[in-house]
Amino acid sequence: MSRSSSGFVAGLTAVALAAVGFLAYQASANVPDQLGKDRPEASASSSKTPAEKSDPKALPAESGSGARVVYALDSDRVWLVGSRNKVQRTFEVTPSTVDPLPGKYAVTSRSGTITGSDGVPIEHVVRFANNEGVAIGFSAAVDGSTASPDPEKKTGGIRESRADGSAMWKFAEIGRPVIVVP
Repeated sequence: MSRSSSGFVAGLTAVALAAVGFLAYQASANVPDQLGKDRPEASASSSKTPAEKSDPKALPAESGSGARVVYALDSDRVWLVGSRNKVQRTFEVTPSTVDPLPGKYAVTSRSGTITGSDGVPIEHVVRFANNEGVAIGFSAAVDGSTASPDPEKKTGGIRESRADGSAMWKFAEIGRPVIVVP
């Protein structure tokens, strides 16, 4: 190979590496519009703090600050957090078949009593996201059930007990931040 050919190959390699680096940067910065620009970063379980590893009820470290609702997808748990970052209540939920993407949202609408997308009468509906064309929010079945949804149907209702649904209803007013973490 001539000296000019090897220089050309080296130049092409440098351009290819720069292109791959740029595309990787673009992919990491590509956040869907509904999530906003300040989404919490995904964290692997190995990056959890010692408190999170020892106490599954511990508020996730990467969940923002101030008064907010925090929903952890991996543990199916919710925290209602007051303005001084003090957890007011935490509880387990039954997820829907369509999860929200990790990110920062806000409560967009509420309904006192309606029929859920699965046909179950529900109350204290607090909506905050859309994914795959499905509205996603917290709710409690009027009969108190928290059965897993039919995996064949696209549903967005994250089910709570009636007591937890009542607490969410009182806490999560329109505009309240909802932080979804992995």
